[in-house]
Amino acid sequence: MWNKKKKPKSTAQIDSLIGQNTEVHGDVIFSGGLHVDGKVKGSVVAEQGEDSLLTLSERGTIEGEVKVPNVVVNGTVIGDVHATGHVELAAQARIHGNVYYSLIEMAMGSEVNGNLVHRASEKPTDSVVPLEREEKAASDS
Repeated sequence: MWNKKKKPKSTAQIDSLIGQNTEVHGDVIFSGGLHVDGKVKGSVVAEQGEDSLLTLSERGTIEGEVKVPNVVVNGTVIGDVHATGHVELAAQARIHGNVYYSLIEMAMGSEVNGNLVHRASEKPTDSVVPLEREEKAASDS
């Protein structure tokens, strides 16, 4: 009870579900929440400008590239994973490809058979030049 860290619960709801006995051939483009229990043979991409979440259960498999802001993997991905937000690899996660992440959480037992590549978060403040530099640049010209 004491000193137990509570994980923040995801507030994202599941808008779409690919069931356990379903196999999709082709790219899946979604917004909101997508939960995969079945198999996807193609890329899984979230629409731009959305704070979408992909969850892949221990029964799920994706054979293709994954490009989503936030992803929770407990199944198998054969392809690269690109996430601008949070990547969570649960104990049964198996990724055969590279993982491009800003923030990652890996449970004991998860596997990445590829490279882990950290990318800086895409915050609007990252591209802002401090005022001192702007003034100095203006005075130098």
